[in-house]
Amino acid sequence: MTVTSATESRTKTLRRDAQRNRERIVAAARALFARDGLEASVDDITREAGVGMGTLYRHFPTKEELIDAVLEDAFDEVVGLAELALAEDDAWAGLRGFLEQVFALRVENRGLKDVIAAQHGPRADAMRARMQPLLRRMIERAQSQRSLRRDFAPEDMPLVFWTVDRVIETTAAIAPEAWRRQLALQLDGLRAEAASPLPRPPLTRAQLDRAAGRRR
Repeated sequence: MTVTSATESRTKTLRRDAQRNRERIVAAARALFARDGLEASVDDITREAGVGMGTLYRHFPTKEELIDAVLEDAFDEVVGLAELALAEDDAWAGLRGFLEQVFALRVENRGLKDVIAAQHGPRADAMRARMQPLLRRMIERAQSQRSLRRDFAPEDMPLVFWTVDRVIETTAAIAPEAWRRQLALQLDGLRAEAASPLPRPPLTRAQLDRAAGRRR
């Protein structure tokens, strides 16, 4: 074997090793973020992956870059669920199915929940920028088909999420499917045929931002 071919072989081996290490880090982070949320430490991630801290930082100089790599697929899945909902002929069925599937995904992946619930930061901002137009279209379609009450506003949607999230947090260890009952109760209250005049307008965007900050 020539010097050149030996060098190329070592380079390829190093690249394969580096790729395997990266995959092990991402797999470990995915499992820990899903179980513990974004507060899972890089020490725990390196132990789970069986690599050193230097190896982790060579691939992901910051924890934020690792979070982006791990949750990118989950972000895409949420957007995909919204697009499937908009493709439904029955807009109410699409909206209901979207909420059911997103909450099921959030139960499985606490890290995704942490990012969606975050009020500020590049990941939260990017997620919001992708999702808000899709949610607005879901609401408008259901209202145009007269299945969703006309006075439900896009600004009301975060409160639906906050309410069901709270149920998930408080009942996960006792009755992990209890959130489905709460969501069904809320959805029944949103049906057009069940509507009665609401006593107050929806929160403004500024009020929502302040309320989200207090939740954190």
